Amino acid sequence: PKRPLAPYMFFCKANRKKVVKQNPSATFGQIGRLLGTRWNGLTPNQKKPYQTKSAHDKKRY
Repeated sequence: PKRPLAPYMFFCKANRKKVVKQNPSATFGQIGRLLGTRWNGLTPNQKKPYQTKSAHDKKRY
């Protein structure tokens, strides 16, 4: 089975299209950096839904 995803990866899946749309000329690496910056800017409360998804994914694994 596939390995469980980290909370950050759930965040990336949910936000990548939005970031690409806002930065159409950005490279893959730049998109990753932008996503990382946004992730680090989230409060623990804002990260909670992604952490919950990750916990469910770990149970699945």
